[in-house]
Amino acid sequence: MAIDLVEKYLPYVDEMFTTESKKELVTNQDFSFEGAHSVKVYSVSTGKMNDYGRFGYKFKFGSIPSHYGEVESLNATTQIFELRRDRSFTFEIDTLDTDETAGALNAASTLARQVREVVIPEVDAYVYGQMCAGAGIKPDAIKLTQTNIYDEIIRAGKELDDVEVPETGRVLIVTPATYHLMKKCKDITMETDIGNDLRLKGVIGNLDGATVLKIPANRLPEDFGFMLAHPCATVAPTKLAHYNIHENPPGICGSLVEGRICYDAFVLKNKAKAIYYQAQPTTATTPTEPEEQTGQTE
Repeated sequence: MAIDLVEKYLPYVDEMFTTESKKELVTNQDFSFEGAHSVKVYSVSTGKMNDYGRFGYKFKFGSIPSHYGEVESLNATTQIFELRRDRSFTFEIDTLDTDETAGALNAASTLARQVREVVIPEVDAYVYGQMCAGAGIKPDAIKLTQTNIYDEIIRAGKELDDVEVPETGRVLIVTPATYHLMKKCKDITMETDIGNDLRLKGVIGNLDGATVLKIPANRLPEDFGFMLAHPCATVAPTKLAHYNIHENPPGICGSLVEGRICYDAFVLKNKAKAIYYQAQPTTATTPTEPEEQTGQTE
């Protein structure tokens, strides 16, 4: 005897695990691209210090004597930052598909899922890749262990101190694997008494004055070890994030979902040393270098 058993489909979607973006904590929005596709930023040189000629004229500016020194001409060059990432997606959802999946396949939830699982990870991976590529301090790749991890992080802080990067506001970015080494290192005592507002943004602690962020490895370069950075070094504008749901547009019975995001990330030439990137050796194929990230100099 054959019996056809009942199959029941529930209005429930098995969602993928995703992580909210934390790039706002390591980048800034100092440049406005409103009304323009590119911006220019000046870099101005400085003058040298001289011994003041108190008891006589030590220098001349043409025929004019000077106690102060030889008059210099300062340079004012520009960096050009042009938005290079203009990305989009589109898909349709038939009216009957929505009805016959008990509403599980609907435009609003699929758009939210697209942003959460596709758009945000892509933007994050690009921004972190640009930061690593443009880092002004890149020591040789080393294998991080629970024995050396603390010394390497302290060395990174020292390097930033030596080039006078502000001590407040620094952020230490680690992968879950690097964080595991930190937890096993007997020399590391991380301050975990942080505000709830920072916890909601993904901050997991404070080490040597730096805020610690744990970022999924799939959003970071393959050879990533850790990165100590100050937000002043990287400008990460999102000029446009535009998402639409069109109901029954011409040629479609249902919903047409469209999205567009125009964004980029730039490491400033004079602030590149505010990023310390420690890579690890990798035996895998070397990934393609990210695009040039600092502006051209005119």
